[in-house]
Amino acid sequence: MLAEAPSASKFLSEQVVRGNLVAIDRVCSVEPIVVDVAKALDVVPGMRRDLLLHAGPPISYERACGPLRRALGGALVFEGLAATLDEAEQLLASGRVKLSPCHHHDAVGPMTGVISPSMPVLVTEDRNSGKRAYSTFNEGGGNALWLGVFERDTLERLCWIRDILAPVLKAVFKAAGGVPVWTILAQGLQMGDECHNRHAASTNIFLKSITEHLFLASLPRDTALAAYRYISGNSHFFLNMTMSACKLAMDAANDVPYSTMVTAMARNGTDFGIRVSALGGKWFIAPAPHLKDALYNPGYGPDDGAPDIGDSAIIETMGLGGFVIAAAPAMAAIAGGGLEQALSISRRMGLITLAKNVRFPIPTLDFEGSPMGIDVRRVIDSGIVPSIDSAVVHKQGGIGQIGVGIARAPYECFGAALEAFVSKVDRRS
Repeated sequence: MLAEAPSASKFLSEQVVRGNLVAIDRVCSVEPIVVDVAKALDVVPGMRRDLLLHAGPPISYERACGPLRRALGGALVFEGLAATLDEAEQLLASGRVKLSPCHHHDAVGPMTGVISPSMPVLVTEDRNSGKRAYSTFNEGGGNALWLGVFERDTLERLCWIRDILAPVLKAVFKAAGGVPVWTILAQGLQMGDECHNRHAASTNIFLKSITEHLFLASLPRDTALAAYRYISGNSHFFLNMTMSACKLAMDAANDVPYSTMVTAMARNGTDFGIRVSALGGKWFIAPAPHLKDALYNPGYGPDDGAPDIGDSAIIETMGLGGFVIAAAPAMAAIAGGGLEQALSISRRMGLITLAKNVRFPIPTLDFEGSPMGIDVRRVIDSGIVPSIDSAVVHKQGGIGQIGVGIARAPYECFGAALEAFVSKVDRRS
């Protein structure tokens, strides 16, 4: 066994160091550009007419939380496969419509993360490898599918995004030659975004970068103006592009022998799962946590919230979001102790990561690069778990967002992953 063979242990240690250096290098080599808009059925790998994608690791409809169930049902109404939510529920319960995680299809979705065949998706491409990742359009607040709500105005908004906004942005991306994501996020970070719960600066920078193309395109003025107003009125609009870019970067680090780096964290409102580079596509799962530090809307409290949900933790997996909360003074209140606590969180995340990403310097930490490359060994050794900035949705589908806060990844996922890693390298030795 390795424990009885110091020379073998040293060799293994060197292999892990080399593996993690390769994984970090692969992440840093990715240059994500938003290049197109297309129908999910036409471009998302493995998408079918009888398939719905969702956030987080795999889950059955029977185990899905209220917000996810509502969003899945709403998607079937949007597709015209059900006339009502009751009909949709019967269809889902029958198993005739299949469910699959977005992550299994080169895609990501915030909160409920539901992607249906007819939905338009943003196409993000790595300039260097040509690989692509996909995400839906961000619907904004209120009665929105991603927040577990489906009402008449939800359907109207989804149809408007499909019929009006998607063709507009398809033309804009073509005219602009694509929009580079890292450039926008790096600027946003210097302007108070932590690139997860706060995307106000990044969205404004994105809008500025496309405005000329928007109004010079051969579009009716009213259509261009409606698109401009929609984006400017939704401070989370750039979130979904951030997620697909982070998905591309972290997927580049998959399947590196001996690498202990986490390549995905995701939640479906019931389970929390992680993936580790050397362990392929296997999910290591624990119950999804409730948000410990949260600010609730008036009339709501901790007992009202669903467990954490969404693929947006791919942002923290990349080393942004909760890992750089020190850069976002406006977000400090949700840290529970103001700016000093936010600084402490970012420093602690540096203790469980493998490198500093100089592309994303943190102003309040003397422009130190963002902590990147979560290492399962360091999580277990330190007892520190990833901090994830998130939103709280009501546990009953149909009510929507009731607050914002911080979720802490369950320690058990990392313990199970490290055990599997040790078992795998033991078999190789």
